[in-house]
Amino acid sequence: MKQYRNWIEKAIQAAIQGGAEILNIYDTDFDVEMKSDDSPLTIADKNAHFKIMELLEDTGLKVLSEEGKEMEYEDRRNWEYFWMVDPLDGTKEFIKRNGEFTVNIALINKDESIGGVIYVPVKKWLYVAIPELGSFKLDNVEPSAQVNMTELIESGLKLPQSKEGPYVVVGSRSHMSPETEAFIEDVKKEKGDVEITSMGSSLKICLVAEGLADVYPRFAPTMEWDTAAGHAIAKCAGKQVKDHSTGREMKYNKENLLNNWFIVQ
Repeated sequence: MKQYRNWIEKAIQAAIQGGAEILNIYDTDFDVEMKSDDSPLTIADKNAHFKIMELLEDTGLKVLSEEGKEMEYEDRRNWEYFWMVDPLDGTKEFIKRNGEFTVNIALINKDESIGGVIYVPVKKWLYVAIPELGSFKLDNVEPSAQVNMTELIESGLKLPQSKEGPYVVVGSRSHMSPETEAFIEDVKKEKGDVEITSMGSSLKICLVAEGLADVYPRFAPTMEWDTAAGHAIAKCAGKQVKDHSTGREMKYNKENLLNNWFIVQ
């Protein structure tokens, strides 16, 4: 338990300092490259990656990062504990400068996401999942902040918070897949009044973890590093992240790092 707390505390500082690297680029005239899968890449992704790798080195754990993902399955298949990192989740949101992008760091035990950190640099939100203790949110966390575990537990908002009002589904307001539309129609039949809300990056999962939304159906491609940290935050808040194909909890460190469709609720 103490080991988990020490590891997560290191991950908090890595996420915040990774966020600081991103903010150094955010208001500049940065260039955008296109990766082989046609997803965008900026110097902010790279700088955050290197800073996070540097700080997580102290934990002695391996790191599987989106910006260093050329790791062969044979090399990682038997890892017991490791970090799964997306140094800038929501690069498209970053390019739009709408503030809805995150730094994601998840602690993986074999094939399960058990703890994690999500930092939202522009909004200054910090979400943390600590195994056996739960999930917390701190507001107004500056990119120069030093957050320790005691402060987080004593001052942080324990997730989830109670919610009133209509049943809330997380989804795209304008580009919803037919499968998602069908899911929402089924929810309407069961719940009646349904509200649709949306947010960028892993913040969609955080909406459910926080209690601001009831369900997030994701019937579109994602990669493991997109979801792992949010998964831990949802799980430690008492929520479920289920693989839509198996009906069981989502698994990580697969040979193919592409996620199946999933539902958070």
